[in-house]
Amino acid sequence: MAAESTAFTPLTLPVLPLDDEVVLPGMVVPLDLNDADVRAAVEAAQAAARTEPGKPKVLLVPRIDGTYPGTGVLGTVEQVGRLADGDPGALIRGRSRVRIGAGTTGPGAALWVEGTRVDEKVPEPLPGHVVELVKEYKALATAWLRKRGAWQVVDRVQAIDDVSALADNSGYSPFLSTEQKVELLETADPVARLKLAAQQLRDHLAEQDVAETIAKDVQEGVDKQQREFLLRRQLEAVRKELRELNGENGKDSAEESDDYRARVEAADLPEKVREAALKEVDKLERSSDQSPEGSWIRTWLDTVLELPWNERTDDTGAYDIQGAKAVLDAEHAGLEDVKERITEYLAVRKRRTDRGLGVIGGRRGGAVLALVGPPGVGKTSLGESVAHAMGRKFVRVALGGVRDEAEIRGHRRTYVGALPGRIVRAIKEAGSMNPVVLLDEIDKVGSDFRGDPAAALLEVLDPAQNHTFRDHYLEVELDLSDVVFLATANVLEAIPEALLDRMELVRLDGYTEDEKVVIARDHLLPRQLERAGLGKDEVDLDESALRKLAGEYTREAGVRNLERSIARLLRKVAAQHELGERELPFTVKDEDLRALIGRPHHVPESAQDPAERRTAVPGVATGLAVTGAGGDVLFVEASLADPETGAAGLTLTGQLGDVMKESAQIALSFLRSHGAELELPVADLKDRGVHIHFPAGAVPKDGPSAGITMTTALASLLSGRLVRTDVAMTGEVSLTGRVLPIGGVKQKLMAAQRAGVTTVIIPKRNEPDLDDVPSEVLDKLDVHAVTDVRQVLELALSPATNGAAPEVPVAA
Repeated sequence: MAAESTAFTPLTLPVLPLDDEVVLPGMVVPLDLNDADVRAAVEAAQAAARTEPGKPKVLLVPRIDGTYPGTGVLGTVEQVGRLADGDPGALIRGRSRVRIGAGTTGPGAALWVEGTRVDEKVPEPLPGHVVELVKEYKALATAWLRKRGAWQVVDRVQAIDDVSALADNSGYSPFLSTEQKVELLETADPVARLKLAAQQLRDHLAEQDVAETIAKDVQEGVDKQQREFLLRRQLEAVRKELRELNGENGKDSAEESDDYRARVEAADLPEKVREAALKEVDKLERSSDQSPEGSWIRTWLDTVLELPWNERTDDTGAYDIQGAKAVLDAEHAGLEDVKERITEYLAVRKRRTDRGLGVIGGRRGGAVLALVGPPGVGKTSLGESVAHAMGRKFVRVALGGVRDEAEIRGHRRTYVGALPGRIVRAIKEAGSMNPVVLLDEIDKVGSDFRGDPAAALLEVLDPAQNHTFRDHYLEVELDLSDVVFLATANVLEAIPEALLDRMELVRLDGYTEDEKVVIARDHLLPRQLERAGLGKDEVDLDESALRKLAGEYTREAGVRNLERSIARLLRKVAAQHELGERELPFTVKDEDLRALIGRPHHVPESAQDPAERRTAVPGVATGLAVTGAGGDVLFVEASLADPETGAAGLTLTGQLGDVMKESAQIALSFLRSHGAELELPVADLKDRGVHIHFPAGAVPKDGPSAGITMTTALASLLSGRLVRTDVAMTGEVSLTGRVLPIGGVKQKLMAAQRAGVTTVIIPKRNEPDLDDVPSEVLDKLDVHAVTDVRQVLELALSPATNGAAPEVPVAA
């Protein structure tokens, strides 16, 4: 076919940019004139056409990401009118390729450039390889068009003989990308362009064949699944009709057993557990639908399959000891003992892991700790912090009031409604085999005819046994050796000795006043501000106010009442602000507390009027005791009965235990036998009744540590010398006057400091216990360690008044 002349005159054309679209010669495209670039180019071409013959001409150039190729297409504006949607548009036909040159000027707002037509000459007659290429391309195009059902286009393609036009006809192909069309546009040689178009069409047909093959396979699989689904539904319907006909309910046993067998085989179970589960599946297959055993087996299998037999969380804290310690410090102030113990555990676990000693003798590196301390010191929340620091799951098991052994070990499967124990349920809830399990209130566990739960806990909390723990319900071994057990208790004596022996004891004896201020400022105040609907910039508590709240409004080992006081204070401020009585922001100082929440409830004895103090009369001494709520100050009062009205003997009141009653008798016997030595009128002890009373009579009291306190009270009563207000004491007394050691020194000294006492008397053999007392407490106390009651009396009793007869209180 004849080619165009090689002599081309330069063209000056307005540029019509096409965003992400390519027009090849021979293509006819409608363009929207609402586009400013299109409208500007068409109007410029129309203006130029008024002075030149022919249709308006534009240069169609694709614009890809703001860039233009070096080749465009000369297009003629065939018609201007309305598009199918009613918008103004222009119909433009691509004519020939144009090599773009330099920019120039022209009428209108369009960009004008100079260009030269590209020579697309093909030698004639066509070489044989070109003829074969034309046939191949037409065959490929015909195959593709027939698949799409475009039979009219097939005839049009077959009628094209020009190599260049045939290659440019592929511009209509929707499967070509913009980059592929630009490559066709910039390929000037018609034969090379036809080869490229044929290759692109060949690749597309190959991809289409693969896609059709995949779709066919998928459809066949879907059809098979649908047929199987329909057949199974029909089978279920037939079985259902048969069961209804026979008066049966539920699924077919064979179907259920097949389902359970598949689930057991697919589950990641230990070998022994898998064997036990498959035996139960065999029983399920042999059982009839009417047998109740089938229901028990299904429940047991569901429980076994839901347990995380081989799931373990990675210990983030085990590899970042400093990070774990930072988490504990950030979430809890004080409590250094337990923080140190957890840090030691993580350090040892890291070293074992580094040396490949994660499992030794079938046991992993778990831990069993007993956190013992008064209420409100953060035992329960500390368990969550430990789990957070280690990166483990946390589960809390409440043991308060549990009296049934089956709650720990589970029920036998022979019972209707049998369930696994709380330990197995905790592992199931955690979803891993190495959680942190908090056994809360372990000292509140009771026992009755249903067994002793504390005895059932012996195996759970024994690091030498719990790697083979057997629940009565599961009856398969469960490895608990990687679990960190934290048991909390308020009263150490209430924990059975055998159970306590299996746990490592960590005492939480309460907070000092400085620690309470830190806790209130960093933890309690932000939490209560949020609950009260107040912002951090609206209400603030001065440190003096926090210190007064901790020291005079609350007197406790923990911080629960302190938090309640802060909540009450913030509620009061919020209410006053809503009533228009107070402006915010507001800083609460110590002098504002009385107006907001009333007078203090715990004024130190030393701060009271001397005439109103309990020790203002002879026969009253200050002792120290340990209760379930921590350390406390205990007053002992003694009096002598009138010889004419009262009978001789010893009377004790205040709900005292046997040990404390014996301590009172020992104190009285010591003074009777050593009265002359101590210059006391012991004759009064023979003929007059002695009455010793412990106030707060509704609270049971027991223990030997009030021995020197009762001795001091009796000596004060007989001598008429007052007991110093700033002195408190604790220690057991013997018949020879020796002061014997007692327990709870740390708690007692912290209670003395909270009560405003400045001098404390303790047994000499308790001096090593002072190492556990916080330094800020010891700095405020003058601690005397004594070995004999005589030293106690010398320190505790005020000097005798010269010439004054002792005023001995007489019981009514």
